[in-house]
Amino acid sequence: MKRTSRDIRTANRYGVLRQIIAHSPTSRQELAAATGLSLATVATLVGELLDLGMLTEVGFEDSAGGRPRGLVAVNASGGALIGVDLAETYVRVELFDLALNVLARAAVEMRPGESLPEQVVGHVAAAVGSVVAQAGIEGARVLGVGVSVPGQVDRATGISEYAPNSDWHDVPLLDLLTGHIAYPLYLDNSLRAVAVAELWFGAARGRGDAVVVNLGTGVGAGLVLGGGLHRGVSNSAGEWGHTTIVLDGRLCHCGNHGCVETYVGAPGIMLNLRELSPDSALLHPEDQTATIDALARATLEHDPVALKVVRDTARYLGAGIADLVNLFNPEVVVLSSWVAATLGEPLLAEVREAVARHALPRPLAATEIVLSLIPTDPACLGAATFALEGALSSAGQKPGGSRADPRRPGGDRAALRRVSPATTRTAPPS
Repeated sequence: MKRTSRDIRTANRYGVLRQIIAHSPTSRQELAAATGLSLATVATLVGELLDLGMLTEVGFEDSAGGRPRGLVAVNASGGALIGVDLAETYVRVELFDLALNVLARAAVEMRPGESLPEQVVGHVAAAVGSVVAQAGIEGARVLGVGVSVPGQVDRATGISEYAPNSDWHDVPLLDLLTGHIAYPLYLDNSLRAVAVAELWFGAARGRGDAVVVNLGTGVGAGLVLGGGLHRGVSNSAGEWGHTTIVLDGRLCHCGNHGCVETYVGAPGIMLNLRELSPDSALLHPEDQTATIDALARATLEHDPVALKVVRDTARYLGAGIADLVNLFNPEVVVLSSWVAATLGEPLLAEVREAVARHALPRPLAATEIVLSLIPTDPACLGAATFALEGALSSAGQKPGGSRADPRRPGGDRAALRRVSPATTRTAPPS
């Protein structure tokens, strides 16, 4: 898709604001050096962000022999962003200020059989309402809600095209959410969410090429290539969990056999345990979280069954990550999401050994393999940046433009703050 001048302007606003969030306070000169934009362009963009109330002037710093440089910082109280991590077994929602500090959290665990779209949307709506109430903010301050969705998502239409673990096919998720949530909505895939969270705040920060391996009920890989997210032509890049690791292996929800996900996702790990020790007290047949928690505790206690399950899981995971290392030659591979966080260092150690057995020496020597250290839910954090990008795209849009948005007319600070909590459907930026 050809980028318009407006798309480029939104991307530049986004890049400048991202840099200020990461290095606040900062000067316009430092922003120009960090972003590669001209000082004149940066000055214009900073002026726009000041007018929108997203930045604030915070004084001056001395410069060598010249005039003092004005410093700007994020106006944390200038708005709120909501990030939603919609997973197969839970919904987590976090509300952030504009500096992306968490102000409130809510979570709903979903049991087997609770995956109907209407049920899930109800959980999301309730959790969004909960965080707004907890934070005690006016609804008009919420600039948007980013929703991280597993599987294949059409960002432009808000349709969940295919989510195999939930058995969703062409679910009009944006339309369903719009009926319950009174803020602008921005949907995207969970792999992109965790990748952008690591790119902004985690182990991929400052790295040009990174792979973020998402280990939960489902499995995938968020790709950062050349310093930016890699989406693929249909926003489907990263479905590494549905690549074949065992010919004629276990049946996957996607219909194929031997997918990576069937050996290293939470249900696959449960099956690894069941095959090794069918009567193990560690196995909670209807509860993925309880089983992974039990395995983690038993591993730290050097339980032989738990150690063998983690080692066997790491063998498959390491072989799959070695393929990613050989294909993409990344600077870092980050193990993210709840399974990786729960199994932690014992899993990481085994994975590093397994990758070393399968990856080519040259790309392996250039790659770190680490656990995510983001203290909050990375999918919620990444989803909040989708809402931030959408708000920056919508701000300043003139009446009669191509995208429906509640912040019309105009793009001044007052317009941004006049966001009405009326039901709104907002398409994401290109």
